Amino acid sequence: MNSRRTMIVLNLLGGVAVLASYAWGILGFPETRGQIWGGIPESMRSLYTTSMLTAAGGYFFFTGYFLFQIDPQQLEDRGPFRFSLINWSYLLVLAPSALWLPLTFSMIESPGPFLWFMIRLVLTLTAIGSLGLLYAVLRLRREGHPLFFWLALAGILAFNLQTTVLDAIVWTAYYP
Repeated sequence: MNSRRTMIVLNLLGGVAVLASYAWGILGFPETRGQIWGGIPESMRSLYTTSMLTAAGGYFFFTGYFLFQIDPQQLEDRGPFRFSLINWSYLLVLAPSALWLPLTFSMIESPGPFLWFMIRLVLTLTAIGSLGLLYAVLRLRREGHPLFFWLALAGILAFNLQTTVLDAIVWTAYYP
């Protein structure tokens, strides 16, 4: 399977897994779904909601940039930076993201240090993958049309704000 197809498959399977985990959590636990906010103050929740929406929209911009503006074969031919880094970064974002909500609802039902460690681990892995995607966008800044690069950069920065700052750092600091 070539790199572009791998990326498409990762995004389709991983995206479905993430969305299914959110649907499962929100629909399956209506009585405790408000507890997933942890200790995030009410005054910060609108920031989170806005950031989640811009991060989701940004995901489409940087993913589109990789899919339609970057030629994986040219990267393979030119040097040490490979398209596979992009695919590994997507895997690091999507696989742990699909585990976050099930782990969090398990923690709400039966709190314990192992679950708390696992939650922090999946959020950290997601942040690392997100930073890998930021690195890839910055590394490829001379590839494709400049407008698409700037849209991808804005999208990955919004995504990093959510995954790296708000989720991996702020949410874990506020979680009881």
